[in-house]
Amino acid sequence: MTIASNVKQCLSTLNGIEAQLSSLALNSLDEEAKIIFHETSLLIGDVKKDLQYRVLELERHEPQYKGS
Repeated sequence: MTIASNVKQCLSTLNGIEAQLSSLALNSLDEEAKIIFHETSLLIGDVKKDLQYRVLELERHEPQYKGS
């Protein structure tokens, strides 16, 4: 598996984690837990943006990774 594939797989995993955290935030009965789940989801969103940028950089500098 190439580096680009690993990064894309990680990005996919983060999408699932972000969705799960959002679901937990919506369904939690504890107000403090809702806030923590929501804030954590936002942090994951920031990490996702960084990884998406990294994928673009990999594809730009290493054309063989494009579309893999």
